[in-house]
Parts: sequence; structure tokens; C-alpha cells
Amino acid sequence: MSKSPQTTLSFLLSAFVLLCFLGLGFGSIYAEALKLPFRVNDVLPVLPHQISWPVLNNFHGAVDLLPYFVGSVSPKNGSIQWKGACFYENEARLDFIQGDRDQPDLGGGVLYLKTSAAHSWTCMDLYVFATPYRVTWDYYFSAREHTLKFKSWEEAAELEYVKQHGVSVFLMPSGMLGTLHSLMDVLPLFSNTAWGQNANLAFLKKHMGATFEKRPQPWREIINPDDVHSGDFLAVSKIRGRWGGFETLEKWVTGAFAGHTAVCLKDEMGNLWVGESGHENEKGEEIIAVIPWDEWWDLSLKDSSNPQIALLPLHPDVRARFNNTAAWEYARSMSGKPYGYHNMIFSWIDTIADNYPPPLDAHLVISVMSMWTRVQPTYAANMWNEALNKRLGTEVSVLIYLFILFFLKSVFV
Repeated sequence: MSKSPQTTLSFLLSAFVLLCFLGLGFGSIYAEALKLPFRVNDVLPVLPHQISWPVLNNFHGAVDLLPYFVGSVSPKNGSIQWKGACFYENEARLDFIQGDRDQPDLGGGVLYLKTSAAHSWTCMDLYVFATPYRVTWDYYFSAREHTLKFKSWEEAAELEYVKQHGVSVFLMPSGMLGTLHSLMDVLPLFSNTAWGQNANLAFLKKHMGATFEKRPQPWREIINPDDVHSGDFLAVSKIRGRWGGFETLEKWVTGAFAGHTAVCLKDEMGNLWVGESGHENEKGEEIIAVIPWDEWWDLSLKDSSNPQIALLPLHPDVRARFNNTAAWEYARSMSGKPYGYHNMIFSWIDTIADNYPPPLDAHLVISVMSMWTRVQPTYAANMWNEALNKRLGTEVSVLIYLFILFFLKSVFV
């Protein structure tokens, strides 16, 4: 007996509601009997992150939304295996290949990532792949072997890093496509390569309207110390590498157009000195220091972050009021003290959510902190572990535990 169109439509609607019922997780034991067609989390990646993040925050704790470090893959460690958010069985390996540049010793690589055992028909996994010289990302819907090609390593240092430490693989929470796009805007800033420099210049132009005009040769001026006076100001703008990336973000969030500053001081003998915070001593510690001008200038010319330096003399009226004796007393009292990492970030981030100009937000900052801790742990420990320990009164070295302690203190204290 044939069914009416109304009966057929009713049956299809009922079947759809049942599938939704199971997909949303309300089917209890019935959901265990078959692979679910979809779950509500599966559709979050295709939604704007302004919608997906509140949903994720409701479903999970803050810690669950952090990037998950899967492992580092390199030719010498074979393959790594892990359980993903969508695909429960995953395996990755890395092979070196011939590069696409004219440097035969540089080469490139191919990362093979095999996905299988998806928990539903519509889920996907998001990944970030990082070295200190590059960051890229990809997402996977299908169960098969995927390839990610690194056409050429940026420089010999990256090749050596990958040989020793591999490419770091991070699994991202669902619903983070928007944040991933923002990550791609931010993380390249820290690369100490021409790619990183171009990323910094493009970022400043896009988000601040600031442009760096290429000067004609010579790019290095000859400065006569006799023409420099106590109180004259040095404005420094680094545009590549670790400090270039931090300074670019610092400029953006504060509205400043210089990322580092120093002051010139002349002693009783007329010798020129430079006082600054962030000078690296023989132990590798970054401290407050007063160093001779010739030494400071030589270090600046050798700085791989390609600093742009402007010497700004005091106005004659202001120079006449400058107390050189008091300035030297203060400089000597501060010389040798720590740089002050524990205040660097919190001089900017002093509210929960109000100091993040788009596309930056708290989720993105935490993601960058979490990933950078794995990629460059020494710098990360200085930058945010020291700051969080200072405020918590703890001596914890693992970032995730610091996040948990900070969260608990915020809620229960």
C-alpha cells in the first residue's frame, strides 16, 4: 500500500529528529549502538567564533580549550601516535626532501598524518604545526593519510632545529577556526626570518596604519659622541625575531611607535654611556645596565632583530633643566637588577577582556602562550611563568598548572 506524501514527510522528519536526538547526546545507551551522524560540537568549527566560543565555554572548563600538545615529529624519532578530538587513531611521521630553493643543503620536508576511527560522520580535527621559524595549520575531515609539505626550511638554523627537536604538533579545540585565523596573523611575527620581518611590517600597517619607508643607502649613520648629550633619547623599533614580535604587539596594544627605549648619559670625563633595561650580561641574564656608547652601538649593529634606531635630542630648554647628577645616581642604583619580565605583560593586560584590540582576545593570548611554551620554553618561562608565579606566590614551572592555580584563586579567593 502506497504512503501519502504527508506520511512520508512525517516519517523523514521523525527520523531527522531521532538522529538529532542521538547526535546531541541525549540517546544514552542507544547512542552507543551506532556511530553518531553528528554531535553539536561538530558544527562549531563552521560557526563564527563569537558564537562557538560561548558554547564551548559552557560545555567545557577553560583548561579544556587550550591547545593540546600532541608531540614533536622528526625523522629520527620515527612516528608518533595519539587520540584526537574527532579521529581517535592518528599517526604522524616526517621525512626530509629536496627543497625548492637553490641551496641544496637546506632541503624541505613532508609531514604525513594518518587519521582514522572518527567518532561521527561530520567531525573534524584542527591542528597547528610549529617551529620557532614558522607556524602553519590544517584541518581534516576524512579518514586517510594527509600530507603537509614544507617546501624549504627558512634557514640552516631551522633545519638543525627540526633535526634535533622536530615539528611541534598541537591539536586545537573544535570551534577555533576564527582563533586559528587570528593565530596566523600573530605567530609569524616571532620568526627571525625575512618572512617574520615582512609579517611585522604588514601587521603594523594593517592594524596601526604605521609604515616603514625604506631609506636610501647608507642605512647606518655615523654618530659623533661629541654631538650627543645627557638625556638624549634613543627610540628603538625591532621588526623581526622574538623581540620584534613582542615589540610589534606592544606597539599595537599601547599605541606606541617604539618598542624599546634607552637614554644617553655623559660622565664627568665627557664619555658617553647608554642606560637601558634588557641588556644581556655574560651569564645570559637580561638586566638593567649602563654601558659605553661604542659597545651599545656595536651590539645594535649586530642585532639580528634588525632594529630601527632614532636618536632624539632633548629640546635646549629641557636639556638646561636635566639633572645629570641625579640621573647618574638613579642609573647606578638600578644597574644589575633584573629586566622585569614579571611586569612586562601585566603592564598591558590589566583587565580580563578589555585590553585586546581585534583580532586579539583572551583565548588567542592563552593559545599563543601555551604553544610558545612548547616551542621555545626558555623564553616562555621568563615571559609568563615568572609573571604568574609572582602574582600567585608560587614556584610552579608548568604553564598549565599555573593556569589552573590562577583560575582557582580567581574563583575561590
